[in-house]
Amino acid sequence: MSAPRPPTDPSGLERYYVLTGGRSGPGGSASSLDVATLIVSRATAVPGMQHEHEEIIRRCRDPLAVAELGAHLRLPFNIVAVLLADLLDAGRVEARNPIPASSAGSGPDLALLEEVLSALQRL
Repeated sequence: MSAPRPPTDPSGLERYYVLTGGRSGPGGSASSLDVATLIVSRATAVPGMQHEHEEIIRRCRDPLAVAELGAHLRLPFNIVAVLLADLLDAGRVEARNPIPASSAGSGPDLALLEEVLSALQRL
């Protein structure tokens, strides 16, 4: 008697292979993506587009970090990065690197904090 075959898991490795066309990592413009990179849609979805590409474009109407996008899509970072590489190369999304702490200035804007404090006191 042979051992029973495990059921095929459509959310497993086979799915990732199909989604990425067998690619294991991004190339080109997407190779510098990290989890904090912000993604913004620059176009709308077109008929016949891969479902995950449509989801990325729809969710990124407002800037969204790659990590958040992966969480929404329930996909690992490297798979999201490959999908983003396709959209970046096609000009359908834009990647915005977060401002590094060292170049963000010496701290919060004091004038803005004073305005916020004043507004809170008026409440």
